[in-house]
Amino acid sequence: MPEICRFYGLLVRMYFDDHPPPHVHVHYGEFELVMQIDTLEPIRGELPPRALSLLREWVLANRDLLMQNWVRLEAGLPLIPVKPLE
Repeated sequence: MPEICRFYGLLVRMYFDDHPPPHVHVHYGEFELVMQIDTLEPIRGELPPRALSLLREWVLANRDLLMQNWVRLEAGLPLIPVKPLE
């Protein structure tokens, strides 16, 4: 499960051979969340409100690159690292 970014305690990953819709897996302490890339909506899990806000900001800022990575996953290609929030 490749890590694509880590910032403010959030660890963002994408899985090879994962199911649609395009999404990211996020770990934050004991919390886990799967977020759909295009809608910014949680598919399952939860994060504290501040962490969820930061994640949405990051996904929104990097949506195009995240979608490129999703296509790369489907093709079996290595992922492109995504810059963290600053």
